Amino acid sequence: MIPLVLVLATAAFRALGALGVRRFASWPVSAAHAMAVMLLFTASAHFVPSSVTMMPNHADMVRMVPPFLPFADALVYLTGVFELLGAAGLVIAATRKPAGYALAALFVGLLPANIYAAVADVPFAGGEATPLWQRIPEQVLYIAVAVWVARTATRRAEPAPIKEKVHS
Repeated sequence: MIPLVLVLATAAFRALGALGVRRFASWPVSAAHAMAVMLLFTASAHFVPSSVTMMPNHADMVRMVPPFLPFADALVYLTGVFELLGAAGLVIAATRKPAGYALAALFVGLLPANIYAAVADVPFAGGEATPLWQRIPEQVLYIAVAVWVARTATRRAEPAPIKEKVHS
């Protein structure tokens, strides 16, 4: 479901670009904004109370943390904050490059939790565990998009300085 959000949002932003919205005139910028939308969805699960069962919640995320990592509860909140900061960083042209690289590193860092959740058969959102064959390609997709966005990011040109008129 989450990869679908990324793909559809990228297409929607790029369609806006094709319709004349200059901000979305390129695929990488459209993908950056789409990843920000996706991260709002994924980050929200880090903060949703366990009483909410219609979507992934904080308790689901805590169960994904491998037992060898301490402070699972705090780690889930921290990664949620990192995802929100990454989302904000992606939509600001000046911070897009570092945000993309930081998110790629975060996604690599989250791989052990995804592997553990699949191998240990940790249920997610009241359903069955997501299989490893699905989790790994999803993480690879997120890493690839984050790196692509970072590598293609350019800062917006600074406005030209105002030249003073010389009166003679």
